[in-house]
This record gives sequence, structure tokens and C-alpha cells, in this order.
Amino acid sequence: MTSPINPNPVTEEDAATRQKAGRQRKRRWLLRGLVVVIVIVAIIWAIYHFTVGRWYESTDDAYVDGNVVQITPQVPGTVISIGAEDNDYVRQGQTLVKLDPASADVALSEAEASLAQAVRKVRGLYSTVHSSRADVAAREAAVKQARADYQRRKGLAASGAISAEELAHARDALTTAESALAAAQAQLATTSALVSDTQIASHPDVKAAAAKVRAAWLNDRRTTIVAPVSGYVAKRTVQVGQRVEPGTPLMAVVPLHQVWVDANFKETQLQDMRIGQPVTLTSDIYGGGVTYHGHVAGLGIGTGSAFSLLPAQNASGNWIKIVQRLPVRITLDQKELDKHPLRIGLSMSAEVNLHDQSGPMLSQQSPQHPVFSTDVYANDTAKADALITRIIHANSGKVERH
Repeated sequence: MTSPINPNPVTEEDAATRQKAGRQRKRRWLLRGLVVVIVIVAIIWAIYHFTVGRWYESTDDAYVDGNVVQITPQVPGTVISIGAEDNDYVRQGQTLVKLDPASADVALSEAEASLAQAVRKVRGLYSTVHSSRADVAAREAAVKQARADYQRRKGLAASGAISAEELAHARDALTTAESALAAAQAQLATTSALVSDTQIASHPDVKAAAAKVRAAWLNDRRTTIVAPVSGYVAKRTVQVGQRVEPGTPLMAVVPLHQVWVDANFKETQLQDMRIGQPVTLTSDIYGGGVTYHGHVAGLGIGTGSAFSLLPAQNASGNWIKIVQRLPVRITLDQKELDKHPLRIGLSMSAEVNLHDQSGPMLSQQSPQHPVFSTDVYANDTAKADALITRIIHANSGKVERH
């Protein structure tokens, strides 16, 4: 029995046409699906941007910065001791470097001797005033006596009891006594001018010598170089035996609990950025598991290229516009910083919340307190003043005020 004949046989050409049409339908559905996905993603992105995304600006061009306190000598000397090494923690007032104090000790001893000599010299001036006063009193008595003798002889000469020559001698004696009195009074005025309205401690010569003692004492004290602030030692270059001059960098102390972040934002990101806005940060050293919180402390006054050693010159024919970046300073939460300390130069990622735009773009108030200070040198002259007082007291004796 034979099989029935198909009235519409499918040729190879028809099969290829149908297969091609199926692929086209599939491609059209895929394209439509892709368009739908793109539209949905665009809608979701638009919703996110207008509700959330536009209120945040982020950058990973951010780095930790902080105060690097340079340790430099204030007096010349030879290094005899080093008290700390790189990465050591030092406290404020701790000895870092000692210089040979021999020359400073000698200079201090000389200044103390000069002060004692000045005090005794001023004591001599007071004694000279006393002797000058006694001399003036004696001269006044001599003038009084010579004037009385002259008046008496003048009456006797009128009656012829004495000769004119004897009267002339009496007049000459009066003139001599008056001249001696004038000289004594001038000497008293000169010596009194040197000590009038002063005490030994307030006399200019004593104050000048005391200033030299104070300077020598400070130089002697400064042979011991201490840490101005608490922090970690870095960049130590000083070596024992090295001869150093004032201003020579020896090492640095970095207080890591006072660091901040300088985040470089594009100029197109700064339109809504204001001082005081909250910032969320992460560090590469700890990863995303540790989050820091801070706020915008200030927006830079100029771009990095504007303040570079060789600023860009754009007045040329081949100028190409490049989006500039502006440094934004961000202060960090102190407790978080103490828990997870950062180091100078570490990379950070920062995201600024722009919802609160009530703050200014530039600071409107001048600082009311020092932004960074130390009181380690506050009592440097107190002991020097006590030493000066002892020297003056030991050499002054009892002198009346004039």
C-alpha cells in the first residue's frame, strides 16, 4: 500500500524562509525587551536621581591630611642624644634631642656675673649721690662763712680798720667758695640723674644685664629640644654628633588625633555644596566595614593648579578645557578617629549629603581661637626671672629709693 501524496509539499526554500522569519520575530522581541529594560532602568535611575541621588556628591579623590609639626633647634649645637625614633609615640614636653650645653652654660655664667657687676655698679651710683649731697652741704657752709667774713671785712674797710687788700682777699675767698658750691651742685645733679626715680632692679643698666641673663638662660634651656605636642615621630634625619644650626629640620611630630580629609571634588559638583553639610567617609586601609562621619569645614579658595609653582597658562591657541577639582576640607568625628586612627596621606572615599543648604559656601567669620597651638614654652622665662631676682637681691644690699 502506497502512502498518500502531500498536496503542499514543503520545500527547502520554504523551510529556510520560515526559519528566518522566526529568527526575526525572536530578534524583534529581544529588542523590544531590551528597550523595555532600558526604559525601566532609566525610569528607576531618574526616580533615584531626583529623590536620592541628586542630594549626594561623592569622590574617591580624597586623602588624609594633618598637622606635621617640624622639630628644629633654636640654638646652634652638637647633638649628644636622641630621645625618639620614627613611629614612636611622644608626649608633649618629652625630650626629643639634646645638644651639648657646654657653650650655653659658659655664656649663662658670664651673663650672671655681668648682672652682679651691674648691680654693684648701680649701688656705687647711689653711694655717689650720698657723698655728693654731703659735699654740697659742706660747700654751702663754706659759702655762708665766706660771705659772712666778706660782709664783716667790708664794714671794717669802710671805717679804715683793715686794708683794701684784705677786703679783696675776702671777696676772692667768697667767689672761690661759690664756684666750688656750683661745681658740687652740678655733680650732685649729674649723679642724681643716673638714679632718680629708680630702684636697683628697675635701673636701666641692671635691666639690660638682666635681659642678657634671660637670653642666656633661654639659650641654655633650648639645648634640650622637647616635643611641642603629643603625637608620633616621623621623618627623623638627625644623628648623634651632627652639628646643627637654628632652623635645621631634625624630625617631625604628627598628632594623628587631629587629622582631617581633603576631598577633591569636580567644579561641577560644588553648586549645592555648603559648609556644615554631613559627610560619610570610608578608608581603603579599613575597607567598607568602617565608616567615618564628619562635616564640610570649608571649600577651597582655589584649585590645585592655580596655587601650583607653575600655574597653567591657558592663553594659547591649543587650549583644551579640563574640568578642575577644588579641595574641600572635611573634619572627622573625634571618637571614630580615636577608635580607628588614620595616617597622613591615606586614600579616602567621601560622600557629601547636600540636603541642608543653609550654610555658606565661604566662611563668614574669622577664627576666635588659635586653630593649633602649644603651651610647652609658656613658662620658659619664669625660672629665668627667679634667677635674676636672686642675683639682684644677693648683690644689692639696702639702698634707699631716689
